[in-house]
Parts: sequence; structure tokens; C-alpha cells
Amino acid sequence: MRFLPHTDRERRDMLATIGVASIDDLFADIPAAKRLDRPLNLPRGKSEAEVARVLGAMAAKNTPAGSLPFFVGCGAYKHHVPATVDHLIQRSEFLTSYTPYQPEIAQGTLQVLFEFQTQVAMLTGMDVANASMYDGSTAAAEATLMAHRIARRRKAVLSGGLHPQYADTIATMSRMSGHDVVSAPWDVLAGEDLAAEIDGSVSCVVVQTPDFWGNARDLAALADACHARGALLIAVFTEAVSLGMLRAPGAMGADIVVGEGQSIGNALNFGGPYVGLFATRQSHVRQMPGRLAGETVDAAGRRGFALTLSTREQHIRREKATSNICTNSGLCALAFSIHLSLLGEVGLRRLARVNHANAVKLADALARVANVEVLNQRFFNEFTLRVKGDAAALVEKMAARGVLGGAPASRLLPGEGLDDLLIVASTEANSDEDRAALVAALETALS
Repeated sequence: MRFLPHTDRERRDMLATIGVASIDDLFADIPAAKRLDRPLNLPRGKSEAEVARVLGAMAAKNTPAGSLPFFVGCGAYKHHVPATVDHLIQRSEFLTSYTPYQPEIAQGTLQVLFEFQTQVAMLTGMDVANASMYDGSTAAAEATLMAHRIARRRKAVLSGGLHPQYADTIATMSRMSGHDVVSAPWDVLAGEDLAAEIDGSVSCVVVQTPDFWGNARDLAALADACHARGALLIAVFTEAVSLGMLRAPGAMGADIVVGEGQSIGNALNFGGPYVGLFATRQSHVRQMPGRLAGETVDAAGRRGFALTLSTREQHIRREKATSNICTNSGLCALAFSIHLSLLGEVGLRRLARVNHANAVKLADALARVANVEVLNQRFFNEFTLRVKGDAAALVEKMAARGVLGGAPASRLLPGEGLDDLLIVASTEANSDEDRAALVAALETALS
């Protein structure tokens, strides 16, 4: 380890100070079977040009979403991002400090975060939003911890329609914080009775709309049931464009609204980075995790911006912090805000209507395919099919024909007996030719 300028004596002193016998003890929480006991099998000593060729060949094995008809959703959606977005996020006004602790040199970053918060609050129908979270799943987990603090209870009830990866993230953080999680029974067709799960130990109910299966849900009655029993309603979304058409969660009585903002301004990028959105009621702002940029005036009375609320663990005592996740997604939030500003309210509503219309066209076409059943009655741009046979195998057959035809439910919920369910998303990025290609590919795969 020649690049680490520490002597053996210094390493021993550091280990003794923190109370461990060896460096290996620092990784004790990682199961031994998951740790490598050998160096990585990587070639050594290649030139920059050689490395570029090797990595280029590896990257070429991927299939970019824009290179073929693409109908995969499940929390990550292909939308058109104007070239203007990538141009503007590189302007010098925004190339300030990563973390804007010094407002005098970070006004560009702080102002766009202030505008971002305003946009998120308006989209969700809430009073206040923070300056973004790491992603949608961690925002959902932070929301449950926030609800526990507010309600002074220790159990969260999760909808069976919540994205499985969001549910897993909530369960992981709850296990580490000593809180309880209950997942409600779910049926793709019949839904669930979340109100029946609320008792005196429940701090919150976490429900997604549109849900994992694509169902658009009215949360008003559930919000009333939560409030009657002293619990909070946490509304989750994975498709931000849906907020341009569906009733805002805040208008349905949600206390905390969280979700993924990738759909606006951010391309798929083979899985990230993404941007978590987080909004709540004004009365709960002191318990909100993350940071909040506010408007102020400087010494000369001119309009300016600063961090108004920042209760993360690096700023105050860890046991008093509202969040121990120290990363927001500033660049992705900037892209989100620029794209949404370019769209405006009218543009976002038009974009949402096009998404819904495209999905309806596709659902109608697929419903006419033999051995295919569309399960949803109300959806935005994503819906679930019941198909004859194994959906995962059908997806592979369609991929061989140059069509990415959706996500099999069994991929995200293995072992649940859902092998015949296929989740399909259609956005403004899909043409009539794309939809026809999917129908043809599915018919061939089923034959």
C-alpha cells in the first residue's frame, strides 16, 4: 500500500484508539462469504489507450434504452430529456461548491435548490420540500423514520403495492434503527385493506400511487383512516411525470410525500444517479431530513439564498440528527428543475396526457393478443399483463427480436408465484412503430 503515507506504528495507534485489533475487524459487519480473500483479477500495466479500448468493449455489451423499442418501467422510466438540460447544468453559475455551506460563493446552487423545492412542493401539493434526497427508495425509508419521531410510535405498515426495492430499503433501515415493519396482504386485482392494519402501535402507512403494478389510487379515505388513529400517511411515487395528471398526494391528505424524480431531466444512465424528492406539511418541517435552502437578504438588503435548515449528522450530534444519509443529489436536482422549468405547468400536463394516451393505446393493442390479459382498470403510463407461460422467458424472446418488452414481476418478487405477470410502461418516447413492434414480438414469443 505504497500510496498510504502511514507507518505501521501509526496504523497500530489508530486501531488502538478506536478499539479494534486489526483492519479486518472494521469489516466485521460484512459476511465473510461476501469478502474477497484475494486481489481483484484485473490486468496490470496497460496504457491509457489500451484501457479505453478494453472498457469500450465492455460497455458495448450493454444495450442502450434509446437503441430499440423500450417498454421497461418499474421505477426507472425512459423519457425524452431536451439537449438544453445538459447544456445548462454545465453553466458556471451552477459549477459552485458541491455542498453550499458558504452562501457567498454558492448563490447559483442555492437559488436553484430554492426553486427546486418550490417545484416539488407544488407538484406534490405539500407545504414544504427539501433540497433532495439520495434517491426515491432512501427518501421513503427516511420518511418512515420521520413518521416514527412525529407519532412517537415504532411500526410502519407497507402497502403490498409498494415497489419491492423501496420496501426492502425501508426494512433494512428499520431493522438497523430497531423499528417494526408490516407488509399488508396484496392481490393484483382485489387490492388491499390498509385501514384494517392500523392500530395503536402504527406510526405510518406507506402507500404508492401509481403503485408497483401501475394502479392509480385514491388515497383520501386511507388518509382519513390514518388520521383517525393517530398515524401518518406517507405517499410514494416512482413516476414523477404522473404528478402532471393525477391528483396531488397532498390534496388527498398525505402527511409526507416522497418519490423518485428521475423521470424529469435525468436519463436512465444504466441505473443512476437518481434524485429523491421529499415534501411534507409545514408543521413537520423540523423533523424533515436533509437540507432546506431558504430566501434571505444580504448585508446590503439584496435578495439572496442560504441553507435555512440543515439537521444532518455532520452538523449536529448524531443522536439528534434527522438523517444520517449525507448525500443529496444536487446535479440531478438541477437537471430536474431545469427540465421542469422548460416544460412549465402547461407543458408538464401535456406531457402527462401524452404518456397516458400512449399507454392506453398500447394496453388496447395488447388486450387483443391471444393469451394476454390487461389487469389494471386505472393506470397512468404503466400496467400489468397476465400472460400464458413464464413472463421472464417471454421477455428474453422479445429481446432476441430487438424489443425490450417490459419487466417480469418475478424479477423483483422472486418466489411469490408471479411468474405469469409482466409489467409494461409506455411513455412519450414510444412511437406507434415501437408499440407495433412490441405487439408483434409478444405474439411471436407466445406462439
